[in-house]
Amino acid sequence: MRIVFFANTDWYLYNFRLPAAMQLQAQGAEVVMVSPEGPYGERFAKNGIRWETLPMDRASLNPLREAVTIKHLAALLRRERPDLIHNFTVKCAVYGAMAARLSGVPAVVNAVAGLGYVYASNGLKARVLRPVVSTLMRSTLGSGNSRVILQNPDDAEALTKLRLVREDRIRVIRSSGVNVERFQPATGRADDAPLRVLLAARLLREKGIGEYVEAARMLKERGRNVEFLLAGTPDYGNPSSFQGEEVQAWHDAGLIQWLGHVDDMPALMASVDVMALPSYYREGVPRCLIEGAASGLCIVTTNLPGCREVVTTHGEDGLQVPPRDAASLAALIMQLDDDRAQVRRLGAKARERALAHFDERLVIGRTLDVYRELLSSDVLAAPRPARTPTLDCARE
Repeated sequence: MRIVFFANTDWYLYNFRLPAAMQLQAQGAEVVMVSPEGPYGERFAKNGIRWETLPMDRASLNPLREAVTIKHLAALLRRERPDLIHNFTVKCAVYGAMAARLSGVPAVVNAVAGLGYVYASNGLKARVLRPVVSTLMRSTLGSGNSRVILQNPDDAEALTKLRLVREDRIRVIRSSGVNVERFQPATGRADDAPLRVLLAARLLREKGIGEYVEAARMLKERGRNVEFLLAGTPDYGNPSSFQGEEVQAWHDAGLIQWLGHVDDMPALMASVDVMALPSYYREGVPRCLIEGAASGLCIVTTNLPGCREVVTTHGEDGLQVPPRDAASLAALIMQLDDDRAQVRRLGAKARERALAHFDERLVIGRTLDVYRELLSSDVLAAPRPARTPTLDCARE
């Protein structure tokens, strides 16, 4: 059996989908990663996984360029002849479903972790694009022998109400999972050490970055010795991203410590007490929150779709702050600074929830169950024909 994973960055596939690919290969399947070129793609070979590049600009709105991308993807699928393609993000789901239809791929899984910028923003560009994207989603996501995987029931309800996907085609799998053995609670930090708070995410306005920095400013003005860390880089393919110059200015002013991209997230999380994500848009289930929960950190987030999958009850398994409310965020962090026992208690509860719901082994198992719905026993048992050789002249 051959399966293609298709995403708009090699970074996403490497960081979020490599464990699933390796599990599939351990069970005898071949997995091919497909994405635009990037610095992470070469790492797949070290894990025995093949990577194919696709000419794709994730920020492009040029219809001719997008048609060429779909054409290239369809040609790649004809060459690879997969039994199933698993597409990630809205744009890749739409394009992957179109290309699968053109190339005769028997089964399609579309994973949409949050509805993205087009549905999250009220800007002019998003409002103009929304009906176009809705039409494309309606005509592709749930068609044929396919399933749509969503990460929270709020998104499932939204897609069915908008009539983008039939309810019987939707499967909810909470998050992409986390390695709960790699992310583990560290030994307790001293109560007299400064409280260390981390926000780790793409530097998008909707993630609550601005409110986080303003809360840091408020506590600094009050003389509080709280360390605010920010891990992440600008997403230049997203119109709502902060620019590097803005973030560097916050760092230079002493409001935050900007760490940029961090490879060793378990080590970073072992050095902090609180994971904050004051998001104010529809998340899937934020990766930083489940990694923070697995690390036994106290979680501070909002009661919005995706985020409330991690913190279900304020004061029980984390804390919830109103969206777009820097003052409330600052007040909650001061509360935690004054009560380290609460930090430890909420961190322990977060770890329990991560073990019960976000262990990547559970998530991979549920994903394979979706594959089994679509792939007949004949396909699973049939011998594979030899793959068409990939020649340099065929790479475009």
